[in-house]
Amino acid sequence: MGLARLAELHGVATTFSPAKGVTVAVPDATVVAVLAALDIDASTPEAVRAALDRAERAAASRLLPRTVVVWQGPDGERAGVPPVLTALPAGTTLRVTTEQGRELNWTTPRRTDARNAAAATADGTPQGTGPAPAHGAKGQDGARVWQQLPPGVHRLHVVAPDGRGTDAGLVVAPARVPGPDGRSHGFLVQLYSLLSARSWGMGDLGDLAELATWSGRSLGASFVQVNPLHAAVPGAPTDPSPYRPSSRRFPDPVHLRIEDVPEYAYADPADRRRLEELRDRAAKLRESVLDKDALIDRDAVWELKAQALEIIHRVPLGPGRRAAYRDFVAEAGQALEDHATWCALAEVYGSEWHDWPAALRDPRSPQTAEARAGLADRVDFHSRLVWLTDEQLAAAGRAAREAGMEVGIVHDLAVGVHPGGADAWAQQDSFAAGMSIGAPPDAFNAHGQDWGLPPWRPDALAASGYAPYRGLLRGILRNAGALRIDHVMGLFRLWWVPVGSPPTEGAYVRYDAEAMLAVLVLEAHRAGAVVIGEDLGTVEPGVREALSRRGVLGTSVLWFERDWTGDGRPLPPVKWREGCVATATTHDLPSTAARLTGGHVELRHRLGLLARPLEEERTEETADVTEWLGLLGHLGLLPEGVGDEEGAIRAVYRYLLRTPARMVGIWLPDAVGDRRPQNLPGTWDQYPNWRLPVSDAEGRPMSLEELAASPRLHRLLEVFAARTAPPDARPS
Repeated sequence: MGLARLAELHGVATTFSPAKGVTVAVPDATVVAVLAALDIDASTPEAVRAALDRAERAAASRLLPRTVVVWQGPDGERAGVPPVLTALPAGTTLRVTTEQGRELNWTTPRRTDARNAAAATADGTPQGTGPAPAHGAKGQDGARVWQQLPPGVHRLHVVAPDGRGTDAGLVVAPARVPGPDGRSHGFLVQLYSLLSARSWGMGDLGDLAELATWSGRSLGASFVQVNPLHAAVPGAPTDPSPYRPSSRRFPDPVHLRIEDVPEYAYADPADRRRLEELRDRAAKLRESVLDKDALIDRDAVWELKAQALEIIHRVPLGPGRRAAYRDFVAEAGQALEDHATWCALAEVYGSEWHDWPAALRDPRSPQTAEARAGLADRVDFHSRLVWLTDEQLAAAGRAAREAGMEVGIVHDLAVGVHPGGADAWAQQDSFAAGMSIGAPPDAFNAHGQDWGLPPWRPDALAASGYAPYRGLLRGILRNAGALRIDHVMGLFRLWWVPVGSPPTEGAYVRYDAEAMLAVLVLEAHRAGAVVIGEDLGTVEPGVREALSRRGVLGTSVLWFERDWTGDGRPLPPVKWREGCVATATTHDLPSTAARLTGGHVELRHRLGLLARPLEEERTEETADVTEWLGLLGHLGLLPEGVGDEEGAIRAVYRYLLRTPARMVGIWLPDAVGDRRPQNLPGTWDQYPNWRLPVSDAEGRPMSLEELAASPRLHRLLEVFAARTAPPDARPS
């Protein structure tokens, strides 16, 4: 009982529900390990009693929660005094220090006369509470002071008459994130898979700008959604997954278009010849990738680009460029210095910082400072690469806006970072040591999942005023028209698995979802960006509703949209939620062509991934597809007939347009009949995850130029020609 209570006080769940009506207890050993990762000793009954006593005394002494959230009204009107403050003891002094450094002070009133007490009782306000005249000459009352607070993350300090004091974060946020104007459509693509005649063996930011310009101007697309462009962990080979990065705070320079770096044109003659040689080698690499059955070789691409960037780095920056670079470095501050230092140290000691000399494992040690000084040129090189990549990300965003895109580039935020990478090294105090996040066992995966990513500590986030989270959001939103958040349920809780334990022996750890949402809404509002949450899979009750209240769009995939509370049949389009991005598939799922033909079942069978006999899987999949095709035909969306694969794909997207979804995402490989998934969960070296170029129905890789000229793609996009019409007025 004591362990359960201690876990509850620290947001650690001692049970979970893998299915409706089923409750499973978390092993005590797991609870003890999770608490240890939060610096709570629960290793013995005596330790539990001592920790519980400390926790309960601390909770009783706090006048406020660690973070107070204030939501502004829907039209941006000033916030009133939050209820948690009106409940403070009479005579409590309050001081707010705003983000901008301004201080505001006031005191809750001491109501001593009977008339005030009666009035307080009559209006429902507890006696001895509410705003009072502030200390000092201003004479403002608390309500007026409160209304002066700008949106932001502030600090609040309160002192009760008995001398108890409490510090708390104070987040003042708009009511909702910005929403898209009207209804829109756009492409979903893994950027590395989109090669043009100018890229160096994988898609780059020049290709992204080109795709945005073409699709916005010629096809009326409102957005392009890409995979995470976070910095990867260097290695041999590099992990190609964009969802296990070294850093989520900074982008990966492998995405640079080398020729678009301004200094490229000013290399001296000898260096220019060397750059041309590298460019020729890159052309051969690109041609090899565009051959049938070839794969994207990220390491080979980076080897060429790294050599080119070393040459370009020798070109002096002009006065204006140098000033811009210095401003960027100053604005990025300590975070960029840490990232560049990790990159420089990784070149010397390897990319797993846990294996570095002990003193260098601490980013704040004197030895690390000394090493940074000794590697100053390399630190500058890696800082410069971040700046150059940021410039090209900004250029892609401008290209999208200039092409008339209403939303623009949709960037993707991975759920976590590699434990050996730059963020985990630089922000060690914010991550839970010895823990990995994943998913509990459920009806789809009896073994659970371990993603190998360290979780943020909720207590450390709150103590810092959510500084790591805010910095992460601000960095990725600076060049985004919208942000997709992978596994958005992680804002509420995450499944922590002690390293070395199976994922079945994990526990949910809860975060302050109100604070996490408030910071997200605040930063998205400042950036003017739409927010999309990937809310597929097991979602606890209330999460989708909470996200919807704040304007965060969900993700709805056609094959999963069924009436799960009723007969289980496909959900009619009119019953889909409006606040979502409606899609036919994602990077982790079969393409629509593979789904319609059953090709994905055959693929999983060849790789030994089926949990049941092949015929059972085929029968179930055929029944599922047949039911959907029957509905599409019944709605008049399949004039080509069920035997026409290309027509059936168009019918699927006609169906998506019949829903009220605010955004409809077109999986770019669907437009040319690609049958291969970009990622096949449950595989590592059995399948070329994250290394496939976009290909046609025969498996022939297609360049961006070929895609733009594809008759099949244009036939699909004709379905979207009337995209501005309401759902029931759209032609079928």
